[in-house]
Amino acid sequence: MPVSPAPSDTDVAARLAGRTLELVDVASESRSEARLAAHVARVLRDGGAEVTELGDSCILARPPGTSPGVMLAGHLDTVPAQDNIPGSIDAERVRGLGASDMKGALAVMIELVLAGAPYSALFFPREELPSTESALVPLLQRSPVEAELVIVMEPTDGELHAGCVGNINATWTFRGRSGHSARPWAAENAITRAALGIATLASAPVLPVQFHGLTFHEVASVTRINGGIAANVIPETCTAQVNFRYAPGRTPDAAEARLRELCGGLGELEITGNAASAPVALEHPLAQRLIDAGELAVAPKQAWTPVAEFAQFGYPAVNFGPGAPAQAHRRDESVEIARLLHAHRVLEALAT
Repeated sequence: MPVSPAPSDTDVAARLAGRTLELVDVASESRSEARLAAHVARVLRDGGAEVTELGDSCILARPPGTSPGVMLAGHLDTVPAQDNIPGSIDAERVRGLGASDMKGALAVMIELVLAGAPYSALFFPREELPSTESALVPLLQRSPVEAELVIVMEPTDGELHAGCVGNINATWTFRGRSGHSARPWAAENAITRAALGIATLASAPVLPVQFHGLTFHEVASVTRINGGIAANVIPETCTAQVNFRYAPGRTPDAAEARLRELCGGLGELEITGNAASAPVALEHPLAQRLIDAGELAVAPKQAWTPVAEFAQFGYPAVNFGPGAPAQAHRRDESVEIARLLHAHRVLEALAT
C-alpha cells in the first residue's frame, strides 16, 4: 500500500492559518466561552478524536488509542473586543481578537490531535480573569488528568519560557478629611496622601532575582486610581489598585509581606488576589527533549501563566507557543503564520 507523502510546509501553514481565523471569528470573551468550547469539541469529534467534556467549558481531546505522556494546554477566552472581530488573513499573518493570545496556539493543538500526534490537549476557559475565577484549579481538583509534562501554549515567540512570576493584586486606600477646596488647610487631602505613597512605591527599584540560572524581575505598579467627589471638595478617600509580580522561590505569604514593605506602611493595603509563582521545570527530561527538538531559546516567563496552577497539583509545566507576548491584548493583535508552522513542526519533532 503506498504511503501518503507528508504534508508540505505550505499545506500545513495554510491549514493552521485557516483554523486560527476560524477560531478568531468565534467570539469567546471571558465568561462567554461556551460557544467556542462546543465548536472545538465538534471539530475534534468530526475529525475522529476522542473528546471528553469535563464541564464548565473544559475539553480534553486525544487521538484514538493513544496514551500520551505530554499534554498541551490552552485557554479558550480572550480579553474584551476592541473592534477586532471578525479577523482577517494575509500572506504573513492572521489578525484579530485573540490571534496571538491564544487562538493560534489552539489551532496548533487541534491540528496536531487531528493529525494523530500522541498528545492530549486540554482546552479551558477564564484564564484572562483574576485567579479567583480560575476554571483550571476546580477542574484539576475534581478531574485530575494524566500527564508527565504539560506544555502551556501561552505566547512565547516560539521560545521556551520556564516558570512564571507570581501575581498579587491589592487595593491601597488612603484616608483624609473632606472640606471646601477654598480652605484646604481645614481639611486633609486623601489624594495628596496617595500621591506620597505612590511616589514611595514608584521609587523602589526593579529587583532582579536569579532562580535556576534564569533572571526574573520583581516589580510593583499602580494600575488604577480613584478619588474625589466634586471639583470644589477636598477628597477624604482615595483608592489605588496595585499589582506586584514576584519571582519563583518567594512564597505567597512572603510576597505579601514584601509588598507591604514596598508601600512603606502608608495607607491601608488589602490583598484581593495572590496567584503563586511557578517553579522552573527545565530539569524534566521531556522539557529537555522539547528544547532539543526545536533548538529552542530558553527564557524566564516574566508574566503569570497557568503553569503555576499545574505546578500546584504536581504537574511539571513549561510555556511554549506561537504567539508573541508583545501582540497580546492589542487592538491590532496578530500572529505570524510562520510561527504557527514552527510550533507545529517542533511539537511534531518532539512526538517522534
